[in-house]
Amino acid sequence: MVKNSFISVIPQDEKEKNKGSVEFQVFSFTNKIRRLTSHLELHKKDFLSQRGLRKILGKRQRLLAYLSNKNRVRYKKLISQLDIRELKNR
Repeated sequence: MVKNSFISVIPQDEKEKNKGSVEFQVFSFTNKIRRLTSHLELHKKDFLSQRGLRKILGKRQRLLAYLSNKNRVRYKKLISQLDIRELKNR
């Protein structure tokens, strides 16, 4: 497994300015999710990593729901950039 195999969609200068933005947080959670998923493919019985993955998925889901309610255009753009599925409507 290569740790830095995920390519950044956000330019470096924007990273420094907007570390607290919703888009950056979702982007970093997505990288962590992909890294943990590839780890769990090798180590199927690593239950602590599974728990951590579920926690990060929940955080990302809440942030995406917030962004979806606040600004639908930014939400759609972020979903397409990160190539992740949309939230289910409840």
